Amino acid sequence: MWAYAFMKGWKSNENMDFNFFDARDIGPLTDRASEETVKKALRERLASAKQGAVLVGKYTKNLHKSVRWEIEIAQNRELPIIAVDLNGKRQMDSDLCPAILPDWLAVHLEFKAKIIQQALDYFPGEYHWLKDSVSGLRH
Repeated sequence: MWAYAFMKGWKSNENMDFNFFDARDIGPLTDRASEETVKKALRERLASAKQGAVLVGKYTKNLHKSVRWEIEIAQNRELPIIAVDLNGKRQMDSDLCPAILPDWLAVHLEFKAKIIQQALDYFPGEYHWLKDSVSGLRH
């Protein structure tokens, strides 16, 4: 949650060129909600999304109720996914990356505002070009 809070801070800082659509702001989900309820809410949240971003930290790999479901829905919608590694790596960290993500065309990058913003701005176009013209993974 610390990284998410940083991103929200970057977004609200008028001296930084950082912006993103925060699908988590649409409404909270409780821990007691059923899988069906959570997935329905996630589908609604991601209905107008053009891409997804996943913060990959030491607990992400095992967060099946939220992170995995968000990734599944993004993949079903064929959205580009930006995996932001919180451990400073600039490529996929197989020890931390959710098992559902390594075979997906995604960009993996380190947690730095300028790098994340560049990926948010440019990766969707690259993703669609790569998806349509080249098979394989981009790490």
